[in-house]
Amino acid sequence: MLPPQILPALTAALGPDRVFSDAGTLALYSSDETPRRVTPGAVLFPASHAHVAALMQIAHAHNIPVVARGAGSGNVGGALPVEHGLVVSFECMNKVLEFDPANRLIVVQPGVVTEDIGALARTRGLFYPPDPGSGAYSRIGGNLAMNAAGPRAIKYGVTRDFVLGLKAVTGDGKTLTTGCRTSKGVTGYDFTRLLVGSEGTLALITEATLRLVPAPETVATLRLCFNSNRAACEAVERVMAQSVLPCALEIMDRRSIEAIRPTGAADDLPLGTEALLMVEADGPVRDVPHQIAALKEALKGEGLLEVREGVTREEAVALWTARKSLSHAVKQYAPLKINEDVVVPVSRLADFIDFLDNQGHRYPFPIVSFGHAGNGNLHVNLMVHPDDAEEMAQARACLNELFATVLAYGGTLSGEHGIGTEKRAYVGLEIDPDTLGLMRAVKKQFDPAGILNPGKLFPDD
Repeated sequence: MLPPQILPALTAALGPDRVFSDAGTLALYSSDETPRRVTPGAVLFPASHAHVAALMQIAHAHNIPVVARGAGSGNVGGALPVEHGLVVSFECMNKVLEFDPANRLIVVQPGVVTEDIGALARTRGLFYPPDPGSGAYSRIGGNLAMNAAGPRAIKYGVTRDFVLGLKAVTGDGKTLTTGCRTSKGVTGYDFTRLLVGSEGTLALITEATLRLVPAPETVATLRLCFNSNRAACEAVERVMAQSVLPCALEIMDRRSIEAIRPTGAADDLPLGTEALLMVEADGPVRDVPHQIAALKEALKGEGLLEVREGVTREEAVALWTARKSLSHAVKQYAPLKINEDVVVPVSRLADFIDFLDNQGHRYPFPIVSFGHAGNGNLHVNLMVHPDDAEEMAQARACLNELFATVLAYGGTLSGEHGIGTEKRAYVGLEIDPDTLGLMRAVKKQFDPAGILNPGKLFPDD
């Protein structure tokens, strides 16, 4: 239970319509996309930076854990509450504070839906490139916390690359202002890039100044079918070794293709299709045909069954909709999806796919792989039954092999989903003890009492 004086203090600071401790609200905010549930002590709905600073000062004074939350769409437990702690939901801080097309920037609160930023930018011929699969409902604050990305990261980069500055509140309630409004600026330490991807463990972001770029004039799509995963991966390697950079290069394996069949998006695939690549190029109208020609030439090779060029925009939208729905579509295989978004160098992607194929034959549960092939970022999904103890034990063994192989190939444990509660036990495999010690020391400076999102990101001491 929360100390009895806490709810009155929070109510006085935020107002009675922004502090909830009833059973229904606590249940609603007790989980994210992971299967676990933890009941918090209260859920808060701040409407301003001042509200966030006030609630953090109260939490710090009484040593109460605080977990920030956007849409709750993360799948590594990053927004999982702490028992009897506070959940700070930013859904009421959903305003665009400034839109400055002349300087190609936009200032937003953390509760703004990600796709709404892009939609507003396009009204003035501008573009916000980060495009996570959850963009239609995820909040920009969650994207900032996890440094989210998406298919366009291959050409444009990830969320961190589009953040000019932040306003935030530290663990002891101090206001932190980082960055600047210009594309160049080296005054002081770069706290902006430090906070992006820190999973709410250093500060609560209340305002973000985001960089925009000119919108491409046109986009062209290719769909390529291959008779094996290795053939598709070798085509990816050829593409990434030449000079024309696609704006998207996505892969789906056989089980992924089966998962989207109910949408109709896979009905016309040629017989023997075991892997599918979706490739896009964007830019000026006069340049895109040359880009597509160069990409088609690089993609040619053994195992290619079909290339579809000039896919209509409606067909492309349907394919992308199916691709972005895969995270949910694969649940037809089993009720629990253990979703790993590992990254390996592109030169090792074919070997890694072979390793996954071998795992798929060795373990009794489906392993579904898809993702951002151009970055070597694969979403590897183990589809399991959580009530089957033997199957869950085998899943843990499979994960141990998976992570060991990723690191042996020079990769990393997470590309865009973060660490949260689900991967923190493995972080020590990638980050050495001295470096982890420095990271913990940095956290202590930002969050002296250790109340911001405890039990996330770092392994136990």
